[in-house]
Amino acid sequence: MSLLDQPLWRVIDQSTLGSGFDGKQSFAIDDAICQSVGAGESPNTIRLWVHHKTVMLGIQDTKLPHFQAGLDVLRENGFNYVVRNSGGLAVVLDEGVLNVSLIFSEKEHPISIDDAFQAMVDFIRETLAPFGIRFTSGEITRSYCPGRYDLSCDGSKFAGISQRRVKQGVAVQVYLCVSGSGSERARLIRDFYQSGLQSQQTRFAYPDIDPHVMASLEELSGKQFETQRMVHACLQTLQSQGPIFSTAALTDEETRNFGLYYDRMIRRNEKAFGLN
Repeated sequence: MSLLDQPLWRVIDQSTLGSGFDGKQSFAIDDAICQSVGAGESPNTIRLWVHHKTVMLGIQDTKLPHFQAGLDVLRENGFNYVVRNSGGLAVVLDEGVLNVSLIFSEKEHPISIDDAFQAMVDFIRETLAPFGIRFTSGEITRSYCPGRYDLSCDGSKFAGISQRRVKQGVAVQVYLCVSGSGSERARLIRDFYQSGLQSQQTRFAYPDIDPHVMASLEELSGKQFETQRMVHACLQTLQSQGPIFSTAALTDEETRNFGLYYDRMIRRNEKAFGLN
């Protein structure tokens, strides 16, 4: 049975919260939902979210030899930045990038890492099929945040997937470059690494980014796309699997747990940026 085939899906749409929606909040929200889904207190959940001009950094990015110089590049381009708690390296989020979290429970049976990743690949494939968009999954080595489950069309990457596990809950997170310029986003991250490395050799191999291997769905399809159109397409995909119900708020228990996870994110970021 596909992981997408669930008796009920819960929908939390946070794609229109605006520029005041802090990137640290998103990962704390997913952790709180992970805990309740893992405990069987909530059905499997999809969360849709958008952040404005934010670069999500991986923990390895904070070990760049000239990290502060890299951060200067982001600030000079008007971007905020957050160190996330899931795997991977730096990615760009803005109004043209839709993030989707699929959150599953391992309470009844374990979910392998690859099965969780594949569920997201299958979900995106079904969501994009009505638009005539076909893609492959596999690492695009010169993209930002390269990984085995990069999604691309003819060598141009438009999405990347990460995963986070909390107390028998599994959150699979994808960023979808829906509109705008993929190469401009890639240039920002290329410049971040160039300033952060300054040609210094490191034990960890940071990506050598080629901006031409990144694109948005709008660029790849030649059709006009916007994030809200993609939100609607995602919900249509879920409805084809079975019943859904939407809620704008976390439960009381999730709200309490969110506070704890948000505090952890704040401390993680203060440590990463030398603020404590």
